[in-house]
Amino acid sequence: MSAGPAGGTAAARPTGPEDPPGGGKAVAVWCIGVAVYFVAVIFRTSLGVAGLEAADRFHVNASALATFSLLQLLVYAGMQVPVGLMVDRLGTKKVLTLGAVLFTAGQLGFALSPSYEMALAARALLGCGDAMTFISVLRLGTRWFPARRGPLMAQLAGLVGMAGNLVSTLVLAPVLHGVGWTAAFAGSAAAGLVVLVPLVLFLRDHPEGHEPPPRARTGGAGFVRRQIRESWSEPGTRLGLWVHFTTQFPAMVFLLLWGMPFLIEAQGLTRSTAGGLLTLVVASNMALGLVYGQIIGRRPSSRIPLALGTVGLTALLWGAVLAYPGGHAPMWLLITLCLVLGGCGPASMIGFDFARPANPPERQGTASGITNMGGFMASMTTLLTVGLLLDAAGDDYRIAFSTVFVLEALGVSRILGLRRRALAREAGRGRATARPTAPVAAPVAAPAAPRIPGPGTEPQPRPTACPLPETAGRETP
Repeated sequence: MSAGPAGGTAAARPTGPEDPPGGGKAVAVWCIGVAVYFVAVIFRTSLGVAGLEAADRFHVNASALATFSLLQLLVYAGMQVPVGLMVDRLGTKKVLTLGAVLFTAGQLGFALSPSYEMALAARALLGCGDAMTFISVLRLGTRWFPARRGPLMAQLAGLVGMAGNLVSTLVLAPVLHGVGWTAAFAGSAAAGLVVLVPLVLFLRDHPEGHEPPPRARTGGAGFVRRQIRESWSEPGTRLGLWVHFTTQFPAMVFLLLWGMPFLIEAQGLTRSTAGGLLTLVVASNMALGLVYGQIIGRRPSSRIPLALGTVGLTALLWGAVLAYPGGHAPMWLLITLCLVLGGCGPASMIGFDFARPANPPERQGTASGITNMGGFMASMTTLLTVGLLLDAAGDDYRIAFSTVFVLEALGVSRILGLRRRALAREAGRGRATARPTAPVAAPVAAPAAPRIPGPGTEPQPRPTACPLPETAGRETP
């Protein structure tokens, strides 16, 4: 994606001859990939609706309970750069297949674990497989669809992931209470086997005729160092990481582990009411994902305002809920908080819209992996800190959730520090990309010297209207 003068993405870049065509086959292949991601998110967020049950089953306190999600996210975040390198070297299909096998084994192991230590190992295995899904789906989007569709395809992938979260809340939670721990988690693991079949049989890394150029063979260690160094050297990659860091974690922490205990223990809600509010976060995320994708696709310059606006609203609503007199916030305020938290996921996807145009296709996986680390590092930090503070402060959620404001302030400072360099470099790259298309306008000069047909000559056709340079290649509404 290239930038315009306002610092936008490639929404205005003409579709080049190398751009994938999209179409029905692209949609079918992409749907296979996002189905794998959908199941991975169900498994990832399944603990969020079973936190209290897990504490009882394994006889652990709040900080030990947080370790489940912390370890899972630690593995996930630590795997992002290696997975990006794997996608760049091995292709999407191989990485997605390995990921599906691992997260299915992890979910089944979690269902059957008789001890806390074995359950931790199972969640780590699940996190390893989960880490291989999202970057692979992003790569499918760039390989099968035109570049101008990039922001929308990324937001749609995030939307499908939130639908997996919705399944955890609406389906897995009542099943867990109805059939028990082992049956619920072991039964859900079957979904991993279901998505493996079309993945192995039908998924392809790229459309026919759009194979990536062959890459020269390089040493493993040298390739890894060069990919990471060159991706990190781009201000757009670093800006993408900090946007992801700052926007994603408040909703992630709320949905993954601490939302349900907070609403039940601190706000005095029933389990069904708390589950409804968690569902509202997911529904809001899905709706706002479509809105954010359309806005960014049409107005790339809105990326920074959308990201910072989401952070500001999140901090404002968290502060209002935690500081409300009497401790129990009114339902309308909790509903508003959940609606605003729904914007965190779509806002985090903006990070990829900075990293994508900053890196060439052969570094897309690595750059996406670096970006994707941001939100999960923030989530890990918050998950652990909240658990420790709850144990130290006697289950005082006001103190425990103060971590949110510290990390948001850190992230905003880094976004403001990087945005000018990243946008200026992106704009320069956009102008360089657009320069070769300038000769298209040359025929406009022809009417200045009209030719009159003479003997033995064919009449010259009058030139038709030529597209203006600033409108050439723009997507027609």
